[in-house]
Amino acid sequence: MTISDFIISRTGLQEKSVENTLSLLEQDATIPFIARYRKEMTGKLLEVQIESIVKAKAEFEELEKRKKTILKAISEQEELTEELEQKITSAKDLVQLEDLYLPYKKKRKTRADAAREKGLEPLAKILMAQNSTDFVGSAKKYVGKEVASVEEAIEGAKDIAAEWINEHSGVRNKLRTLYKLRAVVSSEVIKKKSEEEEAQKYRIYFDWEEPLKNISSHRLLAMLRASNEGFIRLKVFVDEEKAEELTSKYIIKPGNNACTAYVEEALRDSLKRLLFPALSNEALSRAKEKADEEAIKVFASNLRQLLLAPPLGSKRILALDPGFRSGCKLVCLDENGELQHNETIYPHPPQKEIALASKKLKSLVNAHNIEAIAIGNGTASRETEFFIKKIPFDREVQVFAVNEAGASVYSASKIARAEFPNYDITVRGAVSIGRRLADPLAELVKIDPKSIGVGQYQHDVDQVKLKNELDRVVESCVNMIGVNVNTASAALLAYVSGIGPALADNIVAYRADNGNFTSRQELLKVPRLGAKAFEQAAGFLKVPESENPLDNSAVHPESYGIVEEMAEDLNVAVKDLIGNEELLKKIDLKNYISEEVGLPTLTDIISELKKPGVDPRKPAKVFEFDPNVKKITDLKPGMKLPGIVNNITNFGCFVDIGIKESGLVHISKLANEFVSDVNSVVKLHQHVKVTVLEVDEQRKRIQLSMID
Repeated sequence: MTISDFIISRTGLQEKSVENTLSLLEQDATIPFIARYRKEMTGKLLEVQIESIVKAKAEFEELEKRKKTILKAISEQEELTEELEQKITSAKDLVQLEDLYLPYKKKRKTRADAAREKGLEPLAKILMAQNSTDFVGSAKKYVGKEVASVEEAIEGAKDIAAEWINEHSGVRNKLRTLYKLRAVVSSEVIKKKSEEEEAQKYRIYFDWEEPLKNISSHRLLAMLRASNEGFIRLKVFVDEEKAEELTSKYIIKPGNNACTAYVEEALRDSLKRLLFPALSNEALSRAKEKADEEAIKVFASNLRQLLLAPPLGSKRILALDPGFRSGCKLVCLDENGELQHNETIYPHPPQKEIALASKKLKSLVNAHNIEAIAIGNGTASRETEFFIKKIPFDREVQVFAVNEAGASVYSASKIARAEFPNYDITVRGAVSIGRRLADPLAELVKIDPKSIGVGQYQHDVDQVKLKNELDRVVESCVNMIGVNVNTASAALLAYVSGIGPALADNIVAYRADNGNFTSRQELLKVPRLGAKAFEQAAGFLKVPESENPLDNSAVHPESYGIVEEMAEDLNVAVKDLIGNEELLKKIDLKNYISEEVGLPTLTDIISELKKPGVDPRKPAKVFEFDPNVKKITDLKPGMKLPGIVNNITNFGCFVDIGIKESGLVHISKLANEFVSDVNSVVKLHQHVKVTVLEVDEQRKRIQLSMID
């Protein structure tokens, strides 16, 4: 099977699209570049389809690598036949491959090995042939120096037979089907740990049982965590009688002979001692993989929404990291997010310097021409918001609550230390809050996505798969929006198609030494940024200061000639085309089709010329919580409150209603009709109206509803 055949079987995509995409990937083209600038070659594949090709390619390469390892191992044992080699090379997945390798796999000494050492393998062959009329008589011949009795000989033969049954591909596949359809997962509490405080959050799983195929990803991950922490024992099982019934036809020959009873015993032994444990672990492992995929998918979706959250834009911002005893750390940022001033105010108890804090804030708003105030949504957030809204500023100032999850991680990071070497972590944290309001994407790329707080069980899933998926999401978002090469941080530039950390540092260093870039072409002067990196990156890097208006658009430099030709045919300058829909309507795209450029690219060019460099994200909106709700004790069932969706899971969404604890809207309470996908109803940061259903003050849990 070729790599193209394998990928087509996994993705269902067209052969030409797959082969051309593979060719581009071999040339080190990135997913964003292929999706945006090579539509003719791929048949207009979307990013998600190209990602599926990348994943299937990696799966194929892993399978081929494993085949080579297995062929080498069996060859070294001098057991590799032409037939076996053919079966291995044509295996279509790792499960099939590992089944073929199982009889040759090095393992610790087994009961079957011990029996073979006693010379009992010929007797096991007689047993499995099931045509002996006197099996006991055959066993007597093996009694001697190594074998003390007939019973020992028969037991040894059965041990070898049990191992062969375990290695029988038909038996294993039949049982896999049974596990897939009818496996049950159950839990049992470990009594000596059941009263521990940490165990209480898993109390629902102390005595749990349900079909493995039906279990939700979050429930399985919760049970696995409880098991790993020693609070419960997990078990996956199938009906043993059904399993024996299904597998016996592969092993037990028709008719009753002298061997039948012994073979049946060997089958039951193989099932209980070898097959059930192995296939139960395999079934649980597969369920875990599926749960990981679901959890990672939810995390990735949430992260995408968070990164593409509405930006306030280039505004002068006063940001506050609120606190009580330690005060509120305050910073003033200019329209480029540069730190202009910092200090600490104490408007809350125990100091409660309200008048002094009000005076300072009013003065700073005037001195720095502040247009918006950002308040971190952690401790003392609501109290700080109430305090600020009472100050009679001399100018209109918008006040925003900003999700500060991960700000402390950033403030202690290497990136933050490099940006602000002379300031402590409290100043850096406040700066991060302010910059998040201006441009969430530009600031959040500096933080490990796992620290942003928009997933569940992120520490329990496959960490390599999680990192790869989240990195892809960040890369996708950064390139979808585009980056101002003259203001972007190295952390942001590193995610641009074709750039990476080293070139990002070089771009920032070049900018520091030579001033702002004045054209895209100037990027080629950056050390180590060659033609290939320029090809991949240029369309996503914007240069607002350039004389060429196309340098501030998503039109790729390789297509500038086409735009110039369009302008020349209309007898106008390129700049006259920008935003001029009347002129653009006159362009007949068919006149510009060539072997390299087709309608998809030309259509994209026209769309970009209509609104070059426009940020597709919606602008940030001011939101106000209910002023009468400040803590969980203020909540009463039936209350209707404004809220902001701050996390999404498969089973519902969490809503910030202005207090420390977020409330849960279960999927069944999202809408009047049935909801199968939470994301079809709500998005992160969406402003919603909720009704309080239930308040559990002791467990700090709030049940909400969005049903009208």
